[in-house]
Amino acid sequence: MYKIVVENSGTSFECGEEDTLLRAALRAGIAFPYECNVGQCGSCRFEVLEGEVRSLWAEAPALTPRDHRKGLKLGCQSRPVSDCRIKVRLDQSCLPLFQPLARDAELVSIRDVTHDMREFSFKTAEQARFAPGQYMLLHLPGVPGPRAYSMCSQPNEEGEWRFLIKRVPEGKGSEYLFDHIRPGQKITLDGPYGLAYFREDIDREIVCVAGGSGLAPLISIATAAAYHPAFKERRIRFFFGGRGPADICGDDYLRLLPGFGDRITFHSSISVPEMDPNNMWVGPVGFIHESVEGLLGDKLQDYEYYIAGPPPMLQATLQMLAIKHKVNVEHIHFDRFF
Repeated sequence: MYKIVVENSGTSFECGEEDTLLRAALRAGIAFPYECNVGQCGSCRFEVLEGEVRSLWAEAPALTPRDHRKGLKLGCQSRPVSDCRIKVRLDQSCLPLFQPLARDAELVSIRDVTHDMREFSFKTAEQARFAPGQYMLLHLPGVPGPRAYSMCSQPNEEGEWRFLIKRVPEGKGSEYLFDHIRPGQKITLDGPYGLAYFREDIDREIVCVAGGSGLAPLISIATAAAYHPAFKERRIRFFFGGRGPADICGDDYLRLLPGFGDRITFHSSISVPEMDPNNMWVGPVGFIHESVEGLLGDKLQDYEYYIAGPPPMLQATLQMLAIKHKVNVEHIHFDRFF
């Protein structure tokens, strides 16, 4: 174990050779800044003042040429090879709700959701402790680096972890999950992580905006809100966008919730009408952020937003809400994955 001292904070923690600085800090209850945990967002940049670290992914896209010139590193991609003194601006909003832990998980079942999305259910000996909306890192055999996937399930004592995962062309992680793993096989789950989790103490109605496998964390959030006593009279508007009709899903999860069709509503749209050659689609055509804007209109500032999905969808939704309609960013929750 190596000792890591955080400059000007009075804080230090220990990090093993097989852990990253970021995850070791979070396991120690230290508010190391982060979002994606896999080298793509850049939130965990830090500077090494003394000591030495080894980079797991020197070409990580989150580091710009300017970052490299300044000698900055990524906490999620750095392992110590000596005691270190580092400089990083701690962020109390990143303080873990639950201590992240690595644990063995056995695949129990696989269920098709769409033509390219499946639900994977895993079981662990430990309880499934997390906040709805958070994600785990899946360490998959033969796949370099962990993959971040969000739970669609609820916290539970039985140790059940359910994930909605979309097949990504040439994606090593989804390829392994779709083509190789079978029930009874084990992987490692590490977490929970993530900052875009369900806020129980808000007094606003909820809007969820999802695309692709971003469906998973928002199903978890909508389910938690549907059963929470403080939200029993509040509306939950759930928006889901896909390219074509075959991509649309999620309403089957929501239909199981109390209040569906009344205070809980599902809205979907497709963005590529050419993917509906037989003209069977009867819903809106366009990007999902346009549906949000069109339905909520001048009341956009009245809601609490949870957003998850492909980067272009996330960026367009954020621009529409925060820039065009001046929605306070404190009421918009998302984790950046690129």
